[in-house]
Amino acid sequence: MNATTLRLLVGGILLVVALAALPLLAIDIPGVLPGPTYTPGTLQLLAFALLIAALALSYRMMFGLAGLLSFGHALFFAAGAYGLAMTLEAFGPSDWPSPVVFVVSIGITLVLGLTLAATVGSLALRVTGISFAMVTLAFAQAGSVLIRRNPSGATGGDEGISLDTTHVPAELVGVVDTRNLYWTALGILVVVYLVVLWVEKSRAGHVAEAIRENELRVRVIGLRPYDVKLLVFIVASVLAAVAGMGYLLLQSGAAPRIATADFTLTLLVIVVLGGVGARWGAIVGGIVYTLLDQRLTALAGSDAIAALPDVLRVPLSEPLFILGTLFVLVVLFLPGGIAGLPGRLATGRKPHPVEPEEAVDA
Repeated sequence: MNATTLRLLVGGILLVVALAALPLLAIDIPGVLPGPTYTPGTLQLLAFALLIAALALSYRMMFGLAGLLSFGHALFFAAGAYGLAMTLEAFGPSDWPSPVVFVVSIGITLVLGLTLAATVGSLALRVTGISFAMVTLAFAQAGSVLIRRNPSGATGGDEGISLDTTHVPAELVGVVDTRNLYWTALGILVVVYLVVLWVEKSRAGHVAEAIRENELRVRVIGLRPYDVKLLVFIVASVLAAVAGMGYLLLQSGAAPRIATADFTLTLLVIVVLGGVGARWGAIVGGIVYTLLDQRLTALAGSDAIAALPDVLRVPLSEPLFILGTLFVLVVLFLPGGIAGLPGRLATGRKPHPVEPEEAVDA
C-alpha cells in the first residue's frame, strides 16, 4: 500500500466517522438544513440524500465505467423497495421470530432483484448503443405500468405501498428511531462504495473500462464484452435494489414514481452534475441534488420569494427551473462536473468528463 492509497483510506475512514457522528451533534446550517443535525427532520433528509447518493453511485458504475446508458435503472430501485414490502407482507411464518423473517425477506428480495437484473441485462445487452437504452426504457415502462395496474392488490396502484412493520425491528420504526435509519442509510452507502470500488479495481472492471473506450479492440484480443457488461449490469442493479430496500425503511412505503424513466433521468443528471469520471462525484452529486431539490422547494413557497418582483419571483419559485439552469451551467463550464472542480482550480485545465480515475478521483 503506497502513501497515496494510505492517505485516501485514512481520509475515507475519518469522513465516515464524521458522518456517523452527525446525529450526536447540533450542527445547524440555515438555508441548507431544516434544523440541527440531531433533529428527526434533518436526519430524514440527510438519510434520503445518502440513499440517493448510493443509487447514483451504482448508476455511475454502469454508465461511467462500462459506458452503458440505461434508462431503466430506477426499475431495480423500485424492485428493492416494492419487493421487500410485498415479501414482508406475504411471507411471515407465525412460528418464526420477527428478526428471522426480516432477514429472510431481505434475502428473498435480493434474489428477486438478482433474477430480474440477470433477465433484463441478458436481453438488453444483445444490442448496443441507443438500442440498449431503448430496451431498458421499455422494461422500465413495463415495470411502471405493472406497479400502477396493481395486480391482485399487491403494489397499491397509484396510492403506493405501505411498509408492514410487523416483522421490522423496532429500532427501525418511528420518528424516534430516525437516527438508526440514518446510520442504516450511511451503512448502505459505504457497502455500495466498497462493492463499486472492488468491481472497478478487479480485472473485470479494467476490461469494462476498455470496452467503454473501444469494444472492437477488446473483441480482437479474444475477450467477450457481453459477459463483462452483463456482470457490471447485474452488480449495479442489485446495488440499486439494496438502496431501494433502505428507501422503503426510511419512507415507510414506496410510490410508483420511483419506477419511472423520469427517475432514471434524474440519476443521469445527478451523475453528470457530480462528475462521471469519479466515484465520489456521484456521491457529491446525489447529496447536492437532493438538498437543492428539497430546500429549493421550501424556498419557493416562502414569503420572501412571494414578496419579490415578478422578474425574480417567477423563476425562483420554480425549483426545477433552477436545477435545470444549474445543470446547463455545469455541462457548459464544468465538463468534469463538481468532481473536476478541484483539479481545474489547481491547474486551470479543463478536464474531460470521463477522464481516467487516477487523475480525478483524489
